[in-house]
Amino acid sequence: MSDTPFGFGLPPEEPDNGDEGKKKGNPGGQGGPNPFGFPGMGLPGGLGGPGGPGGADNPFAAMFGSMNPNDLGAAFQQLGQMLSYEGGPVNWDMAKDIARQTVAQGTADGVKDTSVGIAERSAVEEAVRLADHWLDGVTSLPSGATTAVAWSRAEWVEATLPVWKELVDPVAERVGAAMGGVLPEEMQAMAGPLLGMMRSMGGAMFGQQIGQAVGVLAGEVVGSTDIGLPLGPAGKAALLPLNIEGFGKDLGVPSDEVRLYLALREAAHARLFAHVPWLRSHLFGAVEGYARGIKVDTSKLEDVVGQLDPSNPEQLQEALQGGMFQPQDTPEQKAALARLETALALVEGWVDAVVHEAAKPRLTSADAMRETMRRRRASGGPAEQTFATLIGLELRPRRLRDASRLWASLTDARGVDGRDGLWEHPDMLPTASDLDDPDGFVHREQLDFSEIDKMLGEAAEKREQQGDGEGEEKK
Repeated sequence: MSDTPFGFGLPPEEPDNGDEGKKKGNPGGQGGPNPFGFPGMGLPGGLGGPGGPGGADNPFAAMFGSMNPNDLGAAFQQLGQMLSYEGGPVNWDMAKDIARQTVAQGTADGVKDTSVGIAERSAVEEAVRLADHWLDGVTSLPSGATTAVAWSRAEWVEATLPVWKELVDPVAERVGAAMGGVLPEEMQAMAGPLLGMMRSMGGAMFGQQIGQAVGVLAGEVVGSTDIGLPLGPAGKAALLPLNIEGFGKDLGVPSDEVRLYLALREAAHARLFAHVPWLRSHLFGAVEGYARGIKVDTSKLEDVVGQLDPSNPEQLQEALQGGMFQPQDTPEQKAALARLETALALVEGWVDAVVHEAAKPRLTSADAMRETMRRRRASGGPAEQTFATLIGLELRPRRLRDASRLWASLTDARGVDGRDGLWEHPDMLPTASDLDDPDGFVHREQLDFSEIDKMLGEAAEKREQQGDGEGEEKK
């Protein structure tokens, strides 16, 4: 059984980290199989959840035995909420509540969330303003941040959940549909009530896991773009002062420089997503492509179903609890993940190269800060772990470094305008193979898509004229 919460593993063709990727970033806890095959999915609030009694093998076990009798009423109330849920594939109300609860508990080092003060907001606004000024000299893309905001961890949760929903819902929905559609018709009729209950519990289980993951991530991110995606509202450059303080605590770098360097990264991401209109849909489309590729391996299902006694519903329930539905990797999934991984590497590599060019002449700590960010990636930082946990993708630091070197080489060979001009069309960007041979891409003859568009327009106009001429002849 997979260690990732949706029942599927990380891409098997990338063995760089061995089994480490499977061991990291499971904020939902550990446990055995459950009705949906999602490990670690106990009920929240102590019902077999992280740190609670029972366990995922039997989510009802915590109701009995070691449970405090005073909590019994609350436990039944929570269970009732889970079973009565009739929304989409993820119970986002539960996800939000658990994320907020996780934030309120504080991080592992005991640091609690705090409201952002006036001085902190002013410092963030000034850092983003200065960062944007510095970036004007190293990129042809104009500023993408109309406002700069300083968020608490709880504010980060509130602001980013709509985007998490957009990312996760397609995957969760496809997993649920795949699992519900593989039973033979005669079995579906018998399992109808049970499957309905499982869907309700599944939405809550997804919500519990995602809420926990987002809550943990809120304690460590420094802005709205840590995973290379625009998680916050458009036009807002956001930084988290409390987490920035923790990030720079042991670096030996003045806090103003840490804040400014991270503001450079946030502002650079904002420029890219604001002025490359196709980029966001390209990234999110790759996630949806991954979801569409989800299929269920029916071989195990057929073996199990062949041994089931239709007159024994309890046997079916045991099979469901044993994880009889387990999605398998498909070529469609692998292709979508490859596209997403390459695009994210190009985004992060461009930001790394541009920020370093802006910071190097001005910040004495530029090299140290750059290496700190890279090591954070290489050690499997919270962003990578959470993204891998939620959609089955783990970013490869090697690709990020390759992409950064390629963008730097493009700057030397083609200048700022030539480098940034590649973002005009997705087909102009480097591919995964180009990251393996950056020099070959840098010195390759540049494609001029404006000429192609002009030729296509002239051809279309000619066809229209020919059509009009034929119409006149018929008259």
